[in-house]
Amino acid sequence: MRYPSSTYRLQIRPGFTLDDAASLVPYLHRLGVGWVYLSPILTAVRGSEHGYDVADPTRVDPERGGEDSLKRLAAAAHEAGMGVLVDIVPNHLGVDVPEQNPWWWSLLREGRNSRFAEAFDVDWAAGDGKILLPLLGSEADLDGLRLEEDRLYLGEMALPLAEGSASPGETPREVAARQHYELIPWREGETRLNYRRFFTVTSLAGLRVEVPWVFHAAHAEVRRWFDEGLADGLRIDHPDGLADPIEYLARLRELTHNSYTVIEKILEADERLPSEFPCEGTTGYDALGTIDRLFVDPAGEARLNELEATLRRRAARPEGWGEAGASGDDVEAVKRTAKRMITAGPLRAEILRLARLVPAAAEAHNLTEAGALPPALASPDDVADALAEIAVAFPVYRTYLPHVPGEEGLVEQTCQQAAEERPDLAETIKTLGPLLTDPATELCIRFQQTTGMIMAKGVEDTAFYRISRLGTLTEVGTDPGRFSVGLDEFHARMSEREASIPRSMTALTTHDTKRSEDARARISVLAELADEWAQLLPRLLERAELPDGSLANLVWQAIIGAWPADAERLTGYALKAAREGALNTTWTEPNADFEGKLEALAQSAVSDAGTRSLVEDFVARIEPYAASNALSAKLVQLAGPGVPDVYQGTEFWDRSLTDPDNRRPVDFEAREDALSALDAGSPTPTPTAQEAKLLVVSRTLRLRRDRPELFEGYVPLEANGPAAEHAVGFRRGARGVVALATRLPAGLERRGGWDDTYVVLPWPSRNAFTGAVYEAGQLPLAEAFAELPVALLVPEEN
Repeated sequence: MRYPSSTYRLQIRPGFTLDDAASLVPYLHRLGVGWVYLSPILTAVRGSEHGYDVADPTRVDPERGGEDSLKRLAAAAHEAGMGVLVDIVPNHLGVDVPEQNPWWWSLLREGRNSRFAEAFDVDWAAGDGKILLPLLGSEADLDGLRLEEDRLYLGEMALPLAEGSASPGETPREVAARQHYELIPWREGETRLNYRRFFTVTSLAGLRVEVPWVFHAAHAEVRRWFDEGLADGLRIDHPDGLADPIEYLARLRELTHNSYTVIEKILEADERLPSEFPCEGTTGYDALGTIDRLFVDPAGEARLNELEATLRRRAARPEGWGEAGASGDDVEAVKRTAKRMITAGPLRAEILRLARLVPAAAEAHNLTEAGALPPALASPDDVADALAEIAVAFPVYRTYLPHVPGEEGLVEQTCQQAAEERPDLAETIKTLGPLLTDPATELCIRFQQTTGMIMAKGVEDTAFYRISRLGTLTEVGTDPGRFSVGLDEFHARMSEREASIPRSMTALTTHDTKRSEDARARISVLAELADEWAQLLPRLLERAELPDGSLANLVWQAIIGAWPADAERLTGYALKAAREGALNTTWTEPNADFEGKLEALAQSAVSDAGTRSLVEDFVARIEPYAASNALSAKLVQLAGPGVPDVYQGTEFWDRSLTDPDNRRPVDFEAREDALSALDAGSPTPTPTAQEAKLLVVSRTLRLRRDRPELFEGYVPLEANGPAAEHAVGFRRGARGVVALATRLPAGLERRGGWDDTYVVLPWPSRNAFTGAVYEAGQLPLAEAFAELPVALLVPEEN
């Protein structure tokens, strides 16, 4: 199998096409990149900036350059010795504009008789034979429908008409009543929706790739890429939404001729990727969580917990706007509160669909008598609530029955916990347990698909915006309950990665991270300066009042992390954070008064001279520590086990916030010029200069590509001396590179620096960043870090 030395993620969109990517290949090759890594390129809903709303899976998106552009990119990459990794989306199709999706259009026009009816995951019985479309503001919108030729229009949205369903003289509303779909108010979708979707996004309809012909039809274009040598590997979006991810990946292995594959699989803190998965690993969030926490000072935890608890107690929320959850030291309580909100609201339709499957599962397990359900399952409401409570208690995204041994025990333990939380439902939960572990039933299959939706929406998209003690901790795929990682745990986890998933991807920034790596590196400094932050935050709160101090803490941390930033960027983040957290305002019911105060807070950082001064002074104070964190984390990621990914533009400082902020255009020309200057022999940049990060990225990636033998194996390298806890080091391979980095730099400065702390070099080495040469034996860290807080030491040839 061919696999990359590294990848470089590019966001392909109408404004940055595959031809634009092809033109970057020479620069990426000079940077040291192994493979080009593309966001989805199949035909999306027109104008899509992200590409995850694929409307036609049978061709490369013309807006993104089309088939010929892909061929040109592949040729350019392969000529440079690079590969092409493509992101694909098997779980759903974009249906926001029905006429742009041929499969969905056919389904709406022909209903259950459509050849694509089996491709979509529709519960026809729940809609009385129709697919329910939650597109109306209210029933009154039906009076605004209009007919034009063979289409029914709801505003500007065209919907197909079933053959022979329109008669002269009838009103559009009367014609609409005879279609294979029924238009319903969008609010009713929370309880009545009868098709599977991506999380809570009704414009992304679930695809049944477990059906063989659907798999082949949806992947025909992907197969062609591999048959014709246009692609070398795949990144699989959200496989946990599929009926059987492991079987899907096995089919994909055959289709791609056993090519390199990574999956967007979110692993909880103590969860490991099952060995049964036929892929090389994940897209790297698990590595991100470990690396981030290595640079978080455990000494700041108590103070930041205290600060968050104080802010929560001061929070004032209008009645009906949700619960505050628990203080920062009880993250699980916050998660459960948020997950319950999701199961009772946005994903209630999915819970009710599971409940409708219980009678058939009970009959299959001989629990019915004379067609009657046992008393524990007799109440549909109790069954739905019990299923929701089990899903709320689920500690991981999902199980993978029947493939992974021991999963039945996990379900049993979860049911026990759910019963303790809801003793009034204990008997119902106990009776449901065995039904949820039988993959021969549809209930079990769909329950496995549903728990991940609830985890994603309840935890990552809601709870993570309710926990403010340290923004670094609330990142995709991480556990905010774990504050920091010590050296021993870090080395153990890296050794395990090298032994079990050596080709899994590692990442620090992706298109889905809530804060980019350099923004988090700044925020992590707050754990070292917790008292200073606790003194500064009240001053900021006094200048821009908000009746939710915890949210204000989250937003001010983001402002510190992203600075400098304009008011539009900061306001966009603040509003998204508040609406996702759904305590004071929501996407569906905006609280205008609260949002006005929140916008004023975000804008004050830019427009109010006093507030701006406080922000700028604090950023200047922490900038040396932030740069040290950022360079150190980057070296650890790039030189450590796995296949490192670099998100577009992050070879310079990038302090983006959540999407769409992290999808802004990248100035590649500036990066090319800076790389040329470094290659021409310009002096070693200062640690806070963006060229310093470019130096670390380019020199490490080049070595990984050109001398892969230097990056095999993993051996911790301990520092000796009074400041040993501030150094992290490891060696790769029998005679590989030695990576050295600085951790907790503010504390290091407080104690007076490195003193006589040293590491022992096993052989003479050259610093890939500065050119300095060191003899074997004791290397003082003050010497190794004389110019930069990181060092990559390459064995000198004998």
